[in-house]
Amino acid sequence: MALSIDSLGSAKVLSPSQYLTFELGDEMFAVGTLNVREIIEYGPITSVPLLPASIRGVINLRGAAVPILDLGVRFRGERTVQTSRTCFVILEVETPTGRKPIGVIVDAVSEVLEIADQDIEPTLNFGTDVRADFLLGIGKLDNSFVLLLDIGRVLSLEQADVLENLDALLPATA
Repeated sequence: MALSIDSLGSAKVLSPSQYLTFELGDEMFAVGTLNVREIIEYGPITSVPLLPASIRGVINLRGAAVPILDLGVRFRGERTVQTSRTCFVILEVETPTGRKPIGVIVDAVSEVLEIADQDIEPTLNFGTDVRADFLLGIGKLDNSFVLLLDIGRVLSLEQADVLENLDALLPATA
């Protein structure tokens, strides 16, 4: 257990938070496990017209259409290449009408780690393809760093709007 002293001299206990780590390109990322719904094998993606370029389409997840965000396109403008380890991480994001699922394509899922507040540094504006405002911070591990994503900020306003109106974009089924 670690303690932190705030500006008023009060002590508070710093508890570690759990993060799911995954690889994308040469970088290691993490999202809070409270946002992770499940991890599934990479499968077919159905294209939907009029979606932003970084939303590749939708998948059928137990009868529900879940949009799939390609973080490679969002961060670097390059489509993520499928390999034997590529998978979808299904996250829940907050929207004006409640929590909605969205999948992200990742190169490989690594592990769940506990990272304490004191091991998280503020974001930097260099050394990564990811905009600093997409990050909650940079987690310090034993011999490396992990970029902690703020998935709500990764989604642009346009993409969040697509989540809200996805049903209208999908063709009607008979």
